[in-house]
Amino acid sequence: MAGLRQGHGQGGEGKPPLLVKIVMAGESCVGKTSIVRRYTESGSPHAGAPTSSYLATIGIDFKIKPVMFNDTRVKLQIWDTAGQERFHTLSTSYFRGAQGFVLVYDITNLDSFQSITSWMRDIHETVIIEYQNHAALHSYTLEMWWKDKKAGDEVDVILLGNKCDKESERVVPKQKGEKLAWEHGIPFFETSAKDNLNIEDAFSILTTEILEKKSCVLYDLDVVALNESKKRPCCAF
Repeated sequence: MAGLRQGHGQGGEGKPPLLVKIVMAGESCVGKTSIVRRYTESGSPHAGAPTSSYLATIGIDFKIKPVMFNDTRVKLQIWDTAGQERFHTLSTSYFRGAQGFVLVYDITNLDSFQSITSWMRDIHETVIIEYQNHAALHSYTLEMWWKDKKAGDEVDVILLGNKCDKESERVVPKQKGEKLAWEHGIPFFETSAKDNLNIEDAFSILTTEILEKKSCVLYDLDVVALNESKKRPCCAF
């Protein structure tokens, strides 16, 4: 993907890296953790190698992935949320402040596909709550804030149909995933964490869309000021 590459790099003229929060969402056991580990851990098994089964995420975890975007250092903070119903409220509480979401279903599990609409609704509700809080803080009307956000600062979402290496067990046709993504106006990939298929491309598309919109992200000030307990918001561009 033009403009985006892996690595720590020396760009940005000494500035700290930008921090982009991305949240994984979807039902339990669809492969969210495997996708995150495949993307962020250089020691992941090579394509086609047998992989161990990961335990279902208990609550919340996150990984860091450094990338370069047009000579600017960017730190992707990828939150891996639990899909189990008992953790649902906890998971959605971490939606706040995210610039991007990766919605994942399992092509061998119809229920996981059908739940995507519910997860999308959770994302939209979280965004609306943020609009309302920001509007109250800045004496905006909700309509004014909504207009501002629709001008280009809304969150970005991508849809992944995972485990496409299990073609013989498929119950969700690729066309259904494509249609759902088209209805919501979001990119779509079928992926395989096991075979490392389309993982890099999916995150590259999402990250590039976030940064090209010039959304307001955070400088990760911890890398230069360890005594600061909070990160100050700063527009990226």
